[in-house]
Amino acid sequence: MYVTLGLLQAATIGVSAIVLVAVVVFVLSILTSAIKIVKEYERAVIFKLGRVQGGPKGPGLFFLIPFVNKIVKVDLRTVTMEVPPQEIITRDNVPARVTAVIYFRVVDPNKSVIEVENHVLATSQISQTTLRSVLGQKDLDDLLINRESINEELQKIIDEQTEPWGIKVSVVEVKDVEIPQNMQRAMARQAESERERRAKIIAAEGEYQASERLRQAADRLESPTALQLRLFQTMSEIASEQNSTIILPIPLDLFKPYLDSSRNGHETPPAREKSEEERKKEEKEAERLYEETVGDVSREVSSEAVRSEMPNGEANRQ
Repeated sequence: MYVTLGLLQAATIGVSAIVLVAVVVFVLSILTSAIKIVKEYERAVIFKLGRVQGGPKGPGLFFLIPFVNKIVKVDLRTVTMEVPPQEIITRDNVPARVTAVIYFRVVDPNKSVIEVENHVLATSQISQTTLRSVLGQKDLDDLLINRESINEELQKIIDEQTEPWGIKVSVVEVKDVEIPQNMQRAMARQAESERERRAKIIAAEGEYQASERLRQAADRLESPTALQLRLFQTMSEIASEQNSTIILPIPLDLFKPYLDSSRNGHETPPAREKSEEERKKEEKEAERLYEETVGDVSREVSSEAVRSEMPNGEANRQ
């Protein structure tokens, strides 16, 4: 009988111990669920019986009523999200594969919890659809050249669409644009042709400028003295290269002043040269003197002939 009582007491103590441990665990779990810590970069949205209690709370330590209050933590740090590669067709019917990256953060924790179920997934989906729709309206050249304007347009559109969810999209960057290999080869040929065109234009511009300089030099070298000085300079340049034989074509115009001086004595060329107007005046003066001389001689000859033909008496009377 005593053994049975002992067993019953032992069983009772065991059950009570188990119950006590269960109660302690339950109390600890309740206390654990009632105490919440919100970090510096987080905010807490607290629900009481399903209703939001004011604005976001935190950071710090919060005590909640078990089974009455519920807390949802929202991270306020900037999220870097890579948009999966998107297959697009540009406005000029060129297929391309585009990847992008988006930087966004939560500015209103209440809206990010109440207005949308999963704000990260929703932002990712809206980014993919916006990327395809916007880039599909651009030409391939715009997609490769005007990258900054396209990024700004994408950021503006995505930010407007995510604003009701309490999301602020700060940066949208198109990372890479992949085009087919045949299109890359065509673009390489186009770039090569453009380079050749620019090279030919630059060469033509150089030839034109050189011809202008040569024409100006020719205008300055019209006088024989300048030509002679240029000839001497060329001879000195060639002689500096230690050449044993120098052959220079000399124009006959260089010797014209010396030939004219030998014909006309010691008279210098400037004294012999006359303007066209002076030569015309001299020719007119010579013609006038010639006409006067010829006219006087003809009148004298005609009077002597008349006298010889008249009788002597009439001639003497005259």
